[in-house]
Amino acid sequence: MQAHGNGAPLVVDRVRVSVVIPVKNDSAELARCLTALASQSRLPDELIVVDNASTDDSAQTAKAAGATVISCVEPGIPAASSRGYDAATGDLILRLDADCVPSPSWIDDVVSSFAARPDVSAFSGYARFIDGPTFLRTPLAVLYLLAYVATTAPALGHRPLFGSNLAMRKEVWNAVGSVIHRNDPELHDDMDLSFHIGERHRIRYFKSAAMGMSMRPFYSATSFRRRTRRGLRTVAIHWPHDFPPRRWSRRISYALDARRTATASSLIEAER
Repeated sequence: MQAHGNGAPLVVDRVRVSVVIPVKNDSAELARCLTALASQSRLPDELIVVDNASTDDSAQTAKAAGATVISCVEPGIPAASSRGYDAATGDLILRLDADCVPSPSWIDDVVSSFAARPDVSAFSGYARFIDGPTFLRTPLAVLYLLAYVATTAPALGHRPLFGSNLAMRKEVWNAVGSVIHRNDPELHDDMDLSFHIGERHRIRYFKSAAMGMSMRPFYSATSFRRRTRRGLRTVAIHWPHDFPPRRWSRRISYALDARRTATASSLIEAER
């Protein structure tokens, strides 16, 4: 794997963008999401919906919107999202969930962020709730995201990716796709992806309007407990290899090696 990104500079008007949406029994929400994607200031070059054994008409909804539909019978979001990333042919892979509503400039903002930062391998963005009690939407969204970062960043040693609003270079997915835990439905796929990308590659947050998403994490105590349990499991499954002191030490070593390599390359160029 390549240390800390160093991706090739993007030519904005030539870069190909793939959008991946895993879905299971979310036809109405998916239709809303696809409508928002059809209104983007920059349309995706490829739209992939991964049907995770839905029993409703989610697949038909996706096909009606012109999306490429891929079937994934293995249970769980890790398997479904990975299947979509594998199939994506774009230079950039963007991911959101079926219950999300992106701002009209979402794709444009992601592409611009990568073009401005060739050293960054993956970007993540913020979110806002678009349903539930109006007066609770903002404080709960802030609480939800802050809690996610506060509980995962110490284990990772860097920013985590947020699955409802993330983007990565295809070359980076190719580097980590064979080692992620795609067959465990009780993991947070975005956290697992953060462990594998973030060890040697830069993850940053991009500036854009917050991604609209459902307040589902707070619908019930059972839902919240399930998400918490999956988060703990995702961290534990990476131990002892990624036990924080060991992981932090490796990341510092990789960063120093990357800096030495960059310095050496600059000196060679200067001598020519």
